[in-house]
Amino acid sequence: MKTRIISALVLLPFLIFVVVSGGFWLKAATIVLGLIGMHEFYQAFSKENTGLHIIGYVFALFYGLFMEQIINADNYFNIFVSLFLVVLLIYTVVYHNKTNALEGMTGFFGFFYAFFLLSHIYLIREFAYGKYLVWLAFIAAFGCDTGAYFVGVKFGKHKLIPSLSPKKTIEGAIGGILTATLLSLAYGYWIGNVVVFEGVNLLLLCGLAGFFGSFLAQIGDLAASAMKRLTTIKDFGKLIPGHGGVLDRFDSVILTAPALYYIMFFLIEVKP
Repeated sequence: MKTRIISALVLLPFLIFVVVSGGFWLKAATIVLGLIGMHEFYQAFSKENTGLHIIGYVFALFYGLFMEQIINADNYFNIFVSLFLVVLLIYTVVYHNKTNALEGMTGFFGFFYAFFLLSHIYLIREFAYGKYLVWLAFIAAFGCDTGAYFVGVKFGKHKLIPSLSPKKTIEGAIGGILTATLLSLAYGYWIGNVVVFEGVNLLLLCGLAGFFGSFLAQIGDLAASAMKRLTTIKDFGKLIPGHGGVLDRFDSVILTAPALYYIMFFLIEVKP
């Protein structure tokens, strides 16, 4: 526990710096963390197939460098996804004696899970009012974790999914959702008194982000547990002492960030 706390205290200033800075620094951090996350995923599911890994890294780097254009321009994302899939399929055909379709799908999924979903932190930051609202992704994820832990310890009696996470309880899960939602609403109330959000129902946005974000944060945590059980590993990596790898630390944010981004997309009239 001591190591975990120290690591969190060391990483917190870095997280605050890159998110507040946005732009180049946040994009660079997103690319680096996304590539490390992909490496952790590939090592867990297809350790030996470096050819597929290289294809994944190349497409991830291209996406990371030009993500605004790929996401915002009509059909660019569809072209990118189609080309990525076709290249993977060509590789699995040409090198059929070294790989198979399942590993090809692993290469495809690894990018979307470890890189694309995480990239929404940067996309949120660059969105209208993003420098204020990006914190909701972390409030929903970490607020849910904290609330679920304390409510679970105090009131937890009914196991949630013991085969995946023996300590998680239904009471804790509900407590996590309530805590994250209330914290998100409190943040919305506070920031709304500091910044003018034109044409935005801020409390609705924050409430939805807290509720759906905290629900998906728990799904992300359990999904990561399911993957680790399937591959019989304890952690995806050892990068962060006491926490594991990038995927271990950000397994919740990986889903809260996209949830927040698309809530913002539909509720904020001013686009990036």
